[in-house]
Amino acid sequence: MKAIRIVGVPEHFNLPWHLCIDDGEFEEAGIDLQWTDVPEGTGKMCQMLRDGETDIAVILTEGIVKDIIAGNHSKIIQVYVKSPLIWGIHVDAKSNYKTIDDLKNTKAAISRYGSGSHLMSFVNAQNNNWNTKNLQFEIVNTINGAVDALTAGKADYFMWERFMTKPLVDNGTFRKVDDCPTPWPCFVIAVRNEILENETAVIKQILDIINTTTEEFKQIPSIDRTLASKYNQKLEDIQEWLSLTHWSQDQLDEKTLDKIQKQLHTLNIIEKTAPYETIVK
Repeated sequence: MKAIRIVGVPEHFNLPWHLCIDDGEFEEAGIDLQWTDVPEGTGKMCQMLRDGETDIAVILTEGIVKDIIAGNHSKIIQVYVKSPLIWGIHVDAKSNYKTIDDLKNTKAAISRYGSGSHLMSFVNAQNNNWNTKNLQFEIVNTINGAVDALTAGKADYFMWERFMTKPLVDNGTFRKVDDCPTPWPCFVIAVRNEILENETAVIKQILDIINTTTEEFKQIPSIDRTLASKYNQKLEDIQEWLSLTHWSQDQLDEKTLDKIQKQLHTLNIIEKTAPYETIVK
């Protein structure tokens, strides 16, 4: 049995992995796939790849592209979710902020530097013609940290996946003022170079198994009810999310990577762009 460590966020996007693990599909292939939830998100997962604490990460595209360019010895081996991630822009429900314009020159809560909540705040600023040099940040680590920071007034707004955050909107903790979809496929699968070189056949088996499941995922009987129950969501919200979410079994193409790098470079998130083969395997 070959042990492989994998990390991802504890969100509905990753249920296909848990179904495969629970059904023993990796085990049947001789793979002990050890999943760890990382609620801190992409910045933390980048660090885990760098430190050799995980072999694979199901990770936000913009975050891992930035980190590979900055020296993370990993590569993207496939797009996992090809649809955009819809970031909700949230404020404390009792705050005076009512519109996106009210948030100009205020402080964003972010899970950590290099995370999606950090990088997408630049995209949001660009979308609204704000000066990105005026962006301010408060590190909160997790969604619970964001609740504390916004309630205490340590930060003014928080960007997080819209549907996972909706229960906090429904219960009156947050108010959503706007959405900010990623301008690219949201999740990719990244693997440390050492594992790619030494365990090529195992990685291919893992992809074959997960891709078979994601291709058929939406056809699983009552999958909407399963998701709603597991992730504390209203059934109608999960049904809307499923209609907007599309998994992928293909590699990130060169044109899309160029678009991502150009936008990150324009926003001064990366200092230079890198060749396709440096980032993608």
